[in-house]
Parts: sequence; structure tokens; C-alpha cells
Amino acid sequence: MQLIDGKLTSKKIREEIAEEVKQLVASGAKKPHLAAVLVGHDGGSESYVAGKMRACEEVGFNSSLIRYEDDVTEEELLAKVHELNNDDDIDGFIVQLPLPKHISEEKVTEAIDPRKDVDGFHPVNVGRMTIGMPTFVSATPQGIMELLKRYKIETSGKNVVVIGRSNIVGRPMSVLLSQKGYPGDATVTVAHSRTKNLKELCLQADIIIAAIGSPGFVKGDMVKEGAVVIDVGTTRVPSTETKSGWRLKGDVLFDEVAPKCSFITPVPGGVGPMTITSLIINTLKSAKKEIYS
Repeated sequence: MQLIDGKLTSKKIREEIAEEVKQLVASGAKKPHLAAVLVGHDGGSESYVAGKMRACEEVGFNSSLIRYEDDVTEEELLAKVHELNNDDDIDGFIVQLPLPKHISEEKVTEAIDPRKDVDGFHPVNVGRMTIGMPTFVSATPQGIMELLKRYKIETSGKNVVVIGRSNIVGRPMSVLLSQKGYPGDATVTVAHSRTKNLKELCLQADIIIAAIGSPGFVKGDMVKEGAVVIDVGTTRVPSTETKSGWRLKGDVLFDEVAPKCSFITPVPGGVGPMTITSLIINTLKSAKKEIYS
């Protein structure tokens, strides 16, 4: 069993990006610039955005954090999105989700210029991904694809079961792995809360991607010998062993499943670190005009 180390892979990719940024700046180009809009004080969002800002510093990007209180109006937020769309110095920006209930996440996402949508959530970018055009792929699926590639995990002709059908992970994952090329060319089944015979489906899978948001959902008797298991789950559960009073738990019952696997991602330290790095990859692509010229 080999552990897929997202922390180490992420560090390596950031070092590569930092080197590329140095060369870009030396050749007279401007530093890539990522902006983040944060509404309110949600704990998870705060730490995630802080991580994004740190990552920018690490690779030599410029970064901006724009904060609003919970009571910001939808109109005011959309005006800021419009302003960022038209700011030539900003290569990419994100509006951190979730947003307060009085603001339509759909409206805000659709207002972002697809050319600056480094989160990869805009319908235009989702559409481009679906038909295999160059695009900004959303962070978690892109991070998983990168891990599969860097660990040289074979996907061609393999049976993949994706557990979860969210627009952020499950659906894009199923599309990416079924497309031509590497990592891809897989036969993909999307399973979810209404799926019957889930255990039997999982036992046939060469690769399982667990993204259902239910701690310890995938158990040892659901996984065949030699399978590759990617755990996307990050549920906070109470813990007396940590200072914060909680710890992250994945969708996979690690102690039961790991001994059967050829490769497995831990939680934390697996897919998680790759999500912020994917955002950095997309911002660099935007700065270099790789997706939209």
C-alpha cells in the first residue's frame, strides 16, 4: 500500500510554479495576481482564504483580499465582481462560497468573467470542460487528476466508481476520467444516495473516488484488493485530542480500507492540499493567457 501524499506533491508543484514566476518576471512580465472576495466570518472560509493568500506569497504572486460583512447587499457584491472583471492587473479571482442566504450564489458565479474564473465554476468553463476544450477545471477535480498523474496511476480501461454527484467534485470528476487521454479513458460509474447495490459496484471498482461527505462511509468490505482509493471527504468531527476541539474525517474508514489498497489518500494531507495549489495553477494559466488569449 502506497500513501498518496498531497502535501508533498503540492509543495513540489508550488516550487515549480515559483521558479516559473521568477523567469516570467525576469523576462519583463508582471507578477500573476489572484484576488479573493470573502463575505462574513465563516471559520472554514476564513482558514481556506488565508491558505490561498499564503500560497500566493509562496509562489511569488500578488494577492488581494476583499472583505465584506454578512449584511453586504447582492448589488454591492455584484458591483465588486464587475470591477474585478475589468481590472487588468487581476488575472483571476474567486468569491468564496458559501455566501449569506440573501445573496444568490448562482447570480454571483455567472457574473464572474469566465476568463478570470480560476475556481472553474462558471457555466462556460464547466461546458468547456464537458466537451474537452481547454478550460479552468475546478480545484478539487484538477487536484485529483494531478495526483493520479504524478503517482503514475493507470486509468485507461479501468472501472472507476465516483461516490457523490456534486457539481464541485463528483460530476466534473466523472467527466474528466471518461475523456480521452491520461489520466482518463476510464469507464466511470457515478453513484449517490439513491444508488442500489453500491457495495457490489464498489467491489468491481479499480478506482474509488469518495466524495459523499459522510465520515467513514466506505468500509473495508466495499473495496477489492489492489484498488486505488481517493478520499475527498473533509467533515469536521468533535475530538478531545485536538486544541480546536475537532478534527477532519474522510469518507473512507482508513484503517479498514488502507491495507487492501495499492494507493490511498489520507485525510488530512491527501486531496486537501491540492485544492489550493490547483487555484494557483489556474491563476498562472490565466496570467499566461493559456486558456483564453
